[in-house]
Amino acid sequence: MNRPETPEGWQVWDLVGRLGGQLRVLPGAVIGWDMSAALALGDALGVPPLAMAELLPVIEAVMVRKLNEEMAANGDPGVRP
Repeated sequence: MNRPETPEGWQVWDLVGRLGGQLRVLPGAVIGWDMSAALALGDALGVPPLAMAELLPVIEAVMVRKLNEEMAANGDPGVRP
């Protein structure tokens, strides 16, 4: 992922850093963020809704792919509580 180039991009990037505890998981796989929680947090932080709508799904897709690849490479059976 490239560095953000706009103030809104930096706001979304900051938001992403705060979403670690908002993962949706199934046994053996990460499926994404709890977008209701992500959007509510972004709203509370003053992140423009258009920026969240444009950028969060793209970043989420990369995050999901990378976490699942990492778990598979490490022989991890999945996310544990």
